[in-house]
Amino acid sequence: MRIELLPRRNISPVARILAPLAALAVSFLIGGLILAAMGRSPVGAFDVYVVQSLSDAWALQQLALKATPLVIIAVGLSFCFRANLWNIGAEGQYVVGALCGGWVALVTHGSDAGVWVLPAMLLAGIVGGALWALIAAGLKVAFGVSEILTSLMLVYVAEYWLDYLVRGPWRDPKGFNFPQTVTFDPSATLPMLGGDLTLHAGVAIAVVVVVAAAFILRFSLFGYRLRVTGEAPRAARFAGFSPAATALAVFAISGGLAGLAGVIEVSGSIGQLKPSISPGYGFTAIIVAFLGRLDPIGILVASLAMALTILGGEAAQIALRVPFDFTRAFQGILLIAILVADSLVTYRLRISAGRRAVA
Repeated sequence: MRIELLPRRNISPVARILAPLAALAVSFLIGGLILAAMGRSPVGAFDVYVVQSLSDAWALQQLALKATPLVIIAVGLSFCFRANLWNIGAEGQYVVGALCGGWVALVTHGSDAGVWVLPAMLLAGIVGGALWALIAAGLKVAFGVSEILTSLMLVYVAEYWLDYLVRGPWRDPKGFNFPQTVTFDPSATLPMLGGDLTLHAGVAIAVVVVVAAAFILRFSLFGYRLRVTGEAPRAARFAGFSPAATALAVFAISGGLAGLAGVIEVSGSIGQLKPSISPGYGFTAIIVAFLGRLDPIGILVASLAMALTILGGEAAQIALRVPFDFTRAFQGILLIAILVADSLVTYRLRISAGRRAVA
């Protein structure tokens, strides 16, 4: 028996739009079956995961806060993926951005340094994340090293670096020996959006990133260059687009945005550095980028859907005593479902026995 995937001549645009929704529905179905096998009610789990997470204003604001780092990181990744370059290490760039921005907050702690601290933190986070990403891009351009492996391995370097600093030289001497830094000064934390809202300014920054990226990717020469490089590399070279310059540019953008997300998270939602500054935002953002079809607006919607699974997973831990690893497993199932749905939209499945096709 032989299984083949044959390219479809005409790919339906409606099918492309509906594929992520179908993947999401299938993922919820599989997740429900797993929960039933664990002795939990799938209906009760859906109520905790979805209904309760969308039932009041506080939960909706938490949803926006959870989605903020996902949006920013996934938009950056879309630049790489559109150019057919695979930055898998956004998690490490996120951590390094948080470290660089956090360093500014720590060296100015208690000094009444003024309003310049927060912009300096954001800039340091962007630069730190970009430089960390450029390590992988530089190795690819100079020596042809796979950017998938180097960017992924750099994640662990960044995480161990963070762990060493918060347990060692940066640990709060009055923190009862917990692995964490001092709490950042008010001048080093993001302001709230006002009123009774629990949203900080990072949410507004995420919206600005989405709008700017949508304009660049749709209407600028750089966006056109990424499309040509990703879809027709030979045509891109014939047009004079340098593959090396494109690789360095998209990795710098992707790493910079991941670093920005990191510093926004520690200066907004957390307020200090500690080992658990990320529940895997950098890896989850890969799913978000594909679920959103590498389009900034689609990514914004996808990030809210993915944030719903994170928020619901935390609630399910308390209400249903479901391990948080189930949320990670669900995200993995969703990624596989997206890839399968995309494959079935792009290719036609043919099963043949010998020379004769049987289906």
